[in-house]
Amino acid sequence: MTRTALNDPRIYRNRHLEWLEFNRRVFEEARDIGNPLLERVKFLAITANNLDEFVEVRVASFLQRIEHGSRELGPDGLTAAQELEKVSAAMHVMVRDQYKCWNEELLPALAKEGIRVLPVSQLEGKAAQAAKAFFERRVAPMLTPVTVDPSHPFPHVLNKALCIAFLLRRRKSGNGKPYFGVVTVPRALPRLLRVPGLDGGIHYVALQEIVSAYAAKLYRGYDILASAPFRITRNSNLYLEEEETRSLLDAIDSQVSQRRKGDAVRLEIDANAHPEIINRLVSTFELDEGLVFPVQGPVNLQRLFHLYEETARPDLKYPQFAPRQVRVGHDADSMFEAIRRQALLLHHPYDCYDTVVNFLETAAHDPRVLSIKQTLYRTNSDSPIGHALLEAAGKKEVTVVVELKASFDEATNIRWARSFEDAGVQVFHGLVGLKTHAKLLLIVRQDPDGKVRRYAHLGTGNYNPSTARYYTDLSLLTTDETITSAVHDVFNYLTAYAEQPNYKPLLLAPRDMAKTCIALIDREARHARRGRPARIIAKMNAVIDPPIIQALYRASRAGVEIDLIVRGQCTLVPGLRGVSSRIRVRSVVGRFLEHSRIFYFQNGGKPDLYLGSADWMPRNLYERVEVLFPLKDSQHYERVCNEILASYLADTRKARILGKDGCYSRPRALRNGRGFSAQEHFMRLASGDGDFQRIPALRNQGVAYTPMTMITPPRSAPEEESSLDSSNATV
Repeated sequence: MTRTALNDPRIYRNRHLEWLEFNRRVFEEARDIGNPLLERVKFLAITANNLDEFVEVRVASFLQRIEHGSRELGPDGLTAAQELEKVSAAMHVMVRDQYKCWNEELLPALAKEGIRVLPVSQLEGKAAQAAKAFFERRVAPMLTPVTVDPSHPFPHVLNKALCIAFLLRRRKSGNGKPYFGVVTVPRALPRLLRVPGLDGGIHYVALQEIVSAYAAKLYRGYDILASAPFRITRNSNLYLEEEETRSLLDAIDSQVSQRRKGDAVRLEIDANAHPEIINRLVSTFELDEGLVFPVQGPVNLQRLFHLYEETARPDLKYPQFAPRQVRVGHDADSMFEAIRRQALLLHHPYDCYDTVVNFLETAAHDPRVLSIKQTLYRTNSDSPIGHALLEAAGKKEVTVVVELKASFDEATNIRWARSFEDAGVQVFHGLVGLKTHAKLLLIVRQDPDGKVRRYAHLGTGNYNPSTARYYTDLSLLTTDETITSAVHDVFNYLTAYAEQPNYKPLLLAPRDMAKTCIALIDREARHARRGRPARIIAKMNAVIDPPIIQALYRASRAGVEIDLIVRGQCTLVPGLRGVSSRIRVRSVVGRFLEHSRIFYFQNGGKPDLYLGSADWMPRNLYERVEVLFPLKDSQHYERVCNEILASYLADTRKARILGKDGCYSRPRALRNGRGFSAQEHFMRLASGDGDFQRIPALRNQGVAYTPMTMITPPRSAPEEESSLDSSNATV
């Protein structure tokens, strides 16, 4: 039998189609009747928001590559034009299914609960009066109707703005000629208006319906022949020549302001729109016809977030979850002393993120703290993290590495960077050509015994207390000298490009992370060939890097058992005979967004365990500053392996298994009953009602994955086994 070459395009999935498959898994949560009804509405809104960002960045990139004549092939052998064709077709199916779910599943279910989204034509009495009054008092004064003619050019339509197009006929001296009208609806207006409902019901009417219904008041002297709401999505990529830019902050600020005016990429328009309206818009915006999406309902399903937020029906939402409060000391001295005695591992959102915030806030006010250094990739606009750094600025040395190019958070980060600079913080923006994605906080303190020590926080998630409530992540608070010294070296790398031969025990991208990960995988293959215990378990957001995938294929061939828990894109094909028969891939999508990265290597029974900020993607491994850090404490190891990873591998409710055909399916064990949800299990543990010792019993329910209880804590390994042979690692 001819052995399959590991660069054969047939054993790679397309990364963009895989992203759409991930979005479909989120969409399945909108259709899952086991989820509370308003949560299903929220999941549908999330899929729409996800698709917006995909179009703004990924689809826009296809169009640019095609325009530039790119003939480069991806690992799957597709050109940009072929990718666009396949992606466009998949998007049309997705959009069709989204609106089918809204119209045929969610709207009827909401109506049964007394929640209705009605057209203006169905409003009566006080509801009709409320809609009319809202238009006259709030909407009409903010609208600028435009009739397109030689003296009134087509208005510039902002990115993702709600617009209404009209076909008009002038009543006098118009010669029967149709005119084209456009009204842009300001974002300041709510997209759903609540109106008085009968019998105590909760009734809404869409803003696009109100504007269309009363448009005659805007176009007096015209007959309205047809109207249609539409939305244009524009290219939102930033284009910077960093080495030629005097001020990166000013350059990005300028680019962000231009984002709303980028080239048009997609048109969403009411499915009943008059053909002349569609043709006019396609021509005006020079759109590919494959990127025109007729929709049966609101042109922006993302706005259903408003329905979720404004509808006070807690019985139709998830029960409130109170995370476990983890208090570290009662003042600064006791907090730092506690961390010196025992490093602290937190699992968010099940362990409250307030512990991390309190760590920084306490340091900011503690006179014994000499300096604070922190990276910021994403944080919220009114972040206690940012305020703590501002508070500390006048009292100690504060250095912040702010990533200005964090997609769609650029404006927020620019505001924080300027606030920090005004307060006297030393602000840096990382290295030219690299995003700073590592999650690091380093505090230098002179303790009561007179010694100067370093304390560090390392995490898998952003310093954003808002998203920390629904992103799953891990945090480590430690004073381990080998780790804190390496973190210090990473900050020197970020602020001065001061390079060290290595950053052990950390793995640092783009310096050595890819090379070391491949070497760790290859080491498992050597163990397997020698008959030693060999297993890899990796949890992350994406697996798409070809050199990493080839290493995993080699390991599978050598006999290594490999479990990948991948939330999003996985271009590796599992279960292929002679290539990946020992590789299993699962994706967990549930109430919380899976965001933690965990990497376990069994190493012949002397395992290594890393956490960090990086996925196995080219952008993380080669285009960003990322950090993976080891877990050394046996209790932390026990928690991550035998509680966290074991639970994900045992999940039968929210997990989907990737088949070799590229399709995801639910585990068979779900058919035997309610099944097991890792996220629900973690919530029970946080409330004190759970026991991770019950996880192995799930084998009796037909779970295909062996729990982690047979894996022993790490201990010192002989030099021969712990050394990494990277001679065959091609990066």
